Amino acid sequence: MSQEKTQYKFILSGGGTGGHIYPAIAIANELKSRYPDAEFLFVGAKDRMEMEKVPQAGYKIEGLWISGIQRKLTLKNLMFPFKLMSSLFKSRQIIRRFKPDVVIGTGGFASGPLLQAANSKGIPTLIQEQNSYPGITNKLLSKKANSICVAYDGLERFFPKEKLVLTGNPIRKDLIEIKGKTAAAKKEFRLDENKLTLLVLGGSLGARRVNQLIESKLNFFKKHNVQLIWQCGKLYHEQYSKYNAEDNVQVHAFLNQMDLAYAAADIIISRAGASSVSELCVVGKPVVFIPSPNVAEDHQTKNAQAIVDKDAAVLLRESKLDSDFNSVFEGLVASKEQREELCRNIKKLALVNATKDIVDEVEKLLK
Repeated sequence: MSQEKTQYKFILSGGGTGGHIYPAIAIANELKSRYPDAEFLFVGAKDRMEMEKVPQAGYKIEGLWISGIQRKLTLKNLMFPFKLMSSLFKSRQIIRRFKPDVVIGTGGFASGPLLQAANSKGIPTLIQEQNSYPGITNKLLSKKANSICVAYDGLERFFPKEKLVLTGNPIRKDLIEIKGKTAAAKKEFRLDENKLTLLVLGGSLGARRVNQLIESKLNFFKKHNVQLIWQCGKLYHEQYSKYNAEDNVQVHAFLNQMDLAYAAADIIISRAGASSVSELCVVGKPVVFIPSPNVAEDHQTKNAQAIVDKDAAVLLRESKLDSDFNSVFEGLVASKEQREELCRNIKKLALVNATKDIVDEVEKLLK
C-alpha cells in the first residue's frame, strides 16, 4: 500500500500589516502541528514588517520588490509596472525552486504576484480573505484559486460561490478563554473595582484621531467615574505618556498581555481592522468601533457595519466624533442592559475554530 506523503511543502504569503501577517503565521503553526516534517517558506514585500515578524516566529521569508498603487500620481506609481514584472519573475523562480504542494495567500502586496505564479503552474492555491469587502487583488486571484476562506457572510457578491468556505479569521489562542481572567487582569493593571474600565485600542502604531479624541475627553471620563487603559501606539507614546500622572489613566505604547487587557475591560473603543473585529467577537465585550477612513476601499467601515447590522456593536465615524461621542458613551455607561445585549450579540458572531477550519481546507487541497 502506498504510504501517504507527509513531507509537504507550503508557501504562505501575506503582509504589509499585522492583520495579514498574523493569520499567515497562525495557519503555518497549525499546519506544522499536523505535519511536523513539512517545509515552510513565507514570501513578503521587501521593506515591510513581515520581514521582521516572520523570522521572529521561526520561519524563513523571502522578499519581493512590490508595493501598492497610491491613489495619486507619484514616482512610486510610475515604478509599479516594473515592480510587478520583477515580483512575478521572482515568484516564478521561487515556485520552481521550492516546489510547494499548496500556496496560501492572506492578503498584502506580495500575495498577488506569488499566487498568480502558483496558479499559472497549476499548483493548488487557497486565499484567506479577512475583510467583509475584498480588495482588488483577491478578487482577481479568486478566479483561479481552489478555495477561498472568508470571515463574513455575503461574499458571493465578489467571489465564485462554490469556492467559498466561512471559517472566520485566525485569532490568538489566549483570547478564547478570557472569562476566568478578570480578577487577575484587574490586579495586573491595578484597577479600581468600583469604576468602569475603558480599553482604548489604536493599533500597534497608533491612531491619531482616536488619540486626539481620548485626550480631549479625559475630564469627561473622570466625571463619569471611568478608568482608562489607553494603548496609544508607539508613534504617540511620548506625546501622551504624561497622562500617566492622572489617577484614572494608564497610557501604553503596546499591550503585551492582550488577554488580560480584554479581560479587564468593561467597554472597548477600537479601530475596525479585520483581525481586531474577529478578536473582539471572541472577546465578547461592548465595543465602539471608530473605523479608519484612510484605508483602501473603506474596508474598516464595512467590517464594522457588518457587526453593527447584527446589533452587536456601536459605530462612530471620525467625522461625527465631536457631535456624537458624548451621548453615545454616556448611554453605554448608564445602561447595563445595553452593554449586556451588545455582549450577547457580538459573541454569537465569534468563529473560534477559524485556524483549524482553514487548515482543514488546505488538507483537502493536498488530496
